[in-house]
Amino acid sequence: MGKLLLLTLSEQEEKAIDKIIAALSDYIELDNVQIAPVSILSFPGLEIRQHQRSVFQDGEEVNLTRLEYNTLILLASNPGIVLTRTQIFEAVWNMDSDSCHSSVGNVICNLRKKIEPDSKNPTYIKTVLGVGYKFDG
Repeated sequence: MGKLLLLTLSEQEEKAIDKIIAALSDYIELDNVQIAPVSILSFPGLEIRQHQRSVFQDGEEVNLTRLEYNTLILLASNPGIVLTRTQIFEAVWNMDSDSCHSSVGNVICNLRKKIEPDSKNPTYIKTVLGVGYKFDG
């Protein structure tokens, strides 16, 4: 069985990867797969319209910061998968960090206040103690 590599890249990074793939294709057979992003993520009481970059909770639009929105997209695009604080930080902030826990925790707290019916008893973003967070839709 072959291996699948899935990356999210900036335009500049994508050009660099295209050059690498072109060089590799001379030596190995590669299958090109294009995955169309899901434009709407829908969960009971919560709708994320990625093509509009908007979030609705019970039909009301919710204003999110860039970090809140990107964190929500990351979690909601991977429902049921536990992501560590480090994984979330590196994906959303686009940088490595050893002290990311408070930054991620603050964004999760603010996000819960905005999208959860009861932020003290979250429906969507669950804490997995000692590990990180997961999205339950």
